[in-house]
Amino acid sequence: MPRRHRLRTALVVVASVVVVVLLTTTLLAAVVLRRPLPEVSGEQTVPGLAEEVQVTRDARGVPTIVAQNAQDLFAAQGYVAAQDRFFEMDYRRHVTAGRLSELVGADEDALAADKVVRTLGWRRVAEQEWAVLPADARRHLEAYAAGVNAYLEDRDTAALAMEYTVLGQRVPVERPEPWDPVDSLAWLKAMAWDLRANYDKELSRALTYQSVQDVARVEQLFPAYPQDRNLPILDAAAVAGRDAAPVADGVDLTDVLGEADLQEALAAADRALAAVPHLVGDGEGVGSNSWVVAGEHTTSGAPLLANDPHLSISAPGIWSQVGLRCAQVDDACPFDVSGFSLAGLPGVVIGHNADLAWGLTNLGADVTDFFLERVEDGEVVVDGGREPVTVRTETIEVAGGDDVELVVRSTRHGPIVSDVLDVDGVARGPVPEGAPGRRFEVALAWTALQPGRTAEAVLAMMTARDADDVAAAAAMLDVPSQNIVFATTDGHIGYQAPGRIPLRANVPASPVPSYGTWPRPGWDSRYDWQGFVDPADMPRALDPAEGFVVAANQAVTPAGVGPFLAEDTDYGYRAQRIRDLLTAEIEAGRKLDAEAMARIQTDRRSPYADVLVPTLLEIDLDEPFAADGQELLRRWDRVASADSAAAAYLAAVWADLLELTFADDLPEGHAPSGDSRWLEVVRTLLAEPTSPWWDDRSTPGVVEGRDEILSRALADARYGLTATLGSRTEDWAWGKLHVAAPEHLVLGGEGVPGVVRALVNPPAQRVGGGSSIVDATGWDAASGSFTVTSGPSMRMVVDLGDLDSSTWVNLTGTSGHPASPHYDDQLPAWARGEQFAWPFSDAAVEADAVDRQTLVPADD
Repeated sequence: MPRRHRLRTALVVVASVVVVVLLTTTLLAAVVLRRPLPEVSGEQTVPGLAEEVQVTRDARGVPTIVAQNAQDLFAAQGYVAAQDRFFEMDYRRHVTAGRLSELVGADEDALAADKVVRTLGWRRVAEQEWAVLPADARRHLEAYAAGVNAYLEDRDTAALAMEYTVLGQRVPVERPEPWDPVDSLAWLKAMAWDLRANYDKELSRALTYQSVQDVARVEQLFPAYPQDRNLPILDAAAVAGRDAAPVADGVDLTDVLGEADLQEALAAADRALAAVPHLVGDGEGVGSNSWVVAGEHTTSGAPLLANDPHLSISAPGIWSQVGLRCAQVDDACPFDVSGFSLAGLPGVVIGHNADLAWGLTNLGADVTDFFLERVEDGEVVVDGGREPVTVRTETIEVAGGDDVELVVRSTRHGPIVSDVLDVDGVARGPVPEGAPGRRFEVALAWTALQPGRTAEAVLAMMTARDADDVAAAAAMLDVPSQNIVFATTDGHIGYQAPGRIPLRANVPASPVPSYGTWPRPGWDSRYDWQGFVDPADMPRALDPAEGFVVAANQAVTPAGVGPFLAEDTDYGYRAQRIRDLLTAEIEAGRKLDAEAMARIQTDRRSPYADVLVPTLLEIDLDEPFAADGQELLRRWDRVASADSAAAAYLAAVWADLLELTFADDLPEGHAPSGDSRWLEVVRTLLAEPTSPWWDDRSTPGVVEGRDEILSRALADARYGLTATLGSRTEDWAWGKLHVAAPEHLVLGGEGVPGVVRALVNPPAQRVGGGSSIVDATGWDAASGSFTVTSGPSMRMVVDLGDLDSSTWVNLTGTSGHPASPHYDDQLPAWARGEQFAWPFSDAAVEADAVDRQTLVPADD
C-alpha cells in the first residue's frame, strides 16, 4: 500500500469510547454529528467585512461568493471554508507545522511525523516566504485568515467539527488557535512534498545496489523513457533553440555504495521520510491527465480543456469547488473565477475565469537530491577540508504528555534526514582507505526548502488572460512543478512548464549516473547545484500545429532537448492513449464536444493487456483448471471495466508475476508497485526470456526463465481468485476486487471499530480502470490488495465556446462534515464516470442556486 499516515493505533481507544456513546442514545449521536453543520442560508454577521457578501450554494452545496471588493471576497472564502472543512484545515496545519502530537496526543506515528516535518522545516520556510510576499498577496492571505477566524470566534470546539468531540475522549483538546496566513503557506509545502517526483526512486536505486551489486542491472529497473512509443508533451521543434542544460554523468561511487554503513544511513533516511504524512498523495497512481484541443477540432469552434488530477482518495476529498467573483470586475477587484480550491488556501488552484481555463498535472521535475555526507568531529568534509554542521533544537509538545526535544542538523545541502528517528541506526564503521571522513549521513536538498512564490502564482493564475499571463504566473510557481495546459475564449491553446529546476554541473563520468537519479557525493563540491533553470528557458508552446496538447505526466521534451527537467517521469502509456484517441477522432473528421472529452477521461483500455496478453497466450498450461483463466484473456477486449472477469484475472497475474520475478532481488519496502515503470521494465524483459531477472534466487540449483515464471503466475492467479471470488470465472468481476473506498483522515482506518468507520467513511464503490489507464484508479501490486489507492480527485471539462456548457465532478463532496448530505453526494456519479453541469454566468449560477446566504459586516 502507498505510505499514508493513519493514526489508527492511537484512535482505537478513542473510537471505542465513542462507539459506546453513540450506541447509548441516538439523540446524543445526532447532537455530536449534526451540531457542527453550518447555517448556509439567511444572514450571518462576519466581523471585518466592509460590505455585504452574497453566497449562493447549488444542489450539491457548491458555493459561489460575490463580493464588492477583493478583501471581502477572500474573507468570505475563508469563512465558508471554515464552515465546511475546518477540521481538515486544522489537521493539515498541525501536520505541516510538525505539531500533530499536540492534536492527537502520545502516539508513535504522530511523533515520528512531527520529528521529520520539523527537520524538513516546512513551517520555518513558510514563515520566510511570508516575510517577502508583496503587499497584495499578504492582504489576500490576511483577509482569508480573518474570515476563518470570524467563523471560529463565537463557536466552541464541539460546534466546529465532530472530530474534536471524538479526540476529546482521549486527550485534552484545546480550543483551536486562530488561523494564521502562514498556515496557508505551509499547506503548500505539504502539496509540494507529495508531488516532488523522484526522491523515492533515487533511494531505491542506491538500496537496490546492495542486493544486486551491479549498476547496470539496477538501471534495468529504471529504463529510459520510451519516446519512440509514447510521445513527449512537446516535440523538438517546439523547444528548438534552447540548449540542453549541463548534466552531471557522475563519479564512481561503487566502492562505497556497497558499504554497510552507507546502506544503513540510506535505509535510515528511507524510514524517516516514510513517516511523513501524505496529505495529497503518494505511491502508485499519483499523477494526472490533462489535454486541450483547438477550436478547429471542436463542435463549437472554440477550444476544449480537460483535467483530472490523480491523487490519494480520502474523505473528504482533497478539492473544494467554489466560485469567486467580484460584483464589478476591475483593476481593484479583478476576480471572476470558478474551479477547485484547497481548504486552507485562498483562491482557485484549477479552473477558469471569463477568458481563460487552465489545468495542472505533475511535471515530475527532479527537484530533490540526496547528498551523502562525510562527518568528522561534528563537521562535514568538503573538497578535503571541513565545514560546520548547523544545529538547532525544536520542542514538540504532546497533548496529555511530556514535551520532546529534537536536535536538527543541517549541512549546506539541506537537513540531515538519516538521524531523525534513530541516531544509533546510522553506522559509524570504517570506510575504504583514502576516502574522506569516517561516517556517513544523508542530507536532503529540495527546492521547496527555499522561500518561493507559489502563493503568488495561484493568485496570478486566477486573473490570467493569455499566454503571457500564464508565463508570468508560471515564473512564480516554484513548487510543486506542474505542467500547465490552457485555453482562451478567443481561440488559443497552449502549454507552459513552470518550476524551480536545479542545474547540475558536468563532472567526470563513472559507472554510477549522478544527474539526480542516484545520491550524490556531498564531499565533492562539483556535485552541488549550480543554480536554477531560467524561467524564460522552460518549455512552452502556443497553438501547436497538430491542434492539441496532451500533458499526462510523460516526458516534457525528447531526450537531450531543452533544459534537463527529469529522468524519472511517468512512462507515458496514459498520455499516448489520450493522444491516440484524439488523433483517431480528428482523422475521422469527427468534431469533439465536452461529452466526448469526458468519455476519454473514463477510457479503460489497459496497456497491461496490450503488453502482456500476447505473450501470456503463448504459454502452455498443462492443467485445464489453470487454463480457464488464460481463456478469459483470449476472449477479452482489453478494457478494464468494472464487470470484466479478464481484467480481474490479469491484475492477479500481474501482481503474482512481479512478486515471482523481483521479490528476491529488491530491498524491503521497495517491492514493485506495478506502475508504468514496472510495465516498461517487464515489456523489455519479455523479449529476454533468459534474463537473470526471471530467475528465482529462492530456488537453489534451479534457473527459471521467462516462461516458467509466466506459467506459475497464470496458475497462481487462477487459484488465488478462486479463493477470493469463487471457482466459476463467470462470477469474477474486476469491480469486486477494485473498489474505491475513501477513508476519513483520522477516524477511517483499520483498528477503528466498524460502527465509527461506517459513520465517517463513504460507501465503497466498485470501479473499473486501473494503474496507467486513462481512468487512473491506481492500486498497489505489492500490497496484496486491489483496492484503489489513488484516482481522479476530480474531473473537469471546460468549453471555451460556452462556459456554462462545462462540466465537473468532485471525488466525494463539498462538505467535510460526515453528517452533511454533501459529504459524499458526488461519489456515486464520480464512480460511474459522470459529471455535473458547471454554471458560470450570472444567470446560470442564479438558476442553480438552492441556498442563499448573506454575510454582513458587524456593527461598529
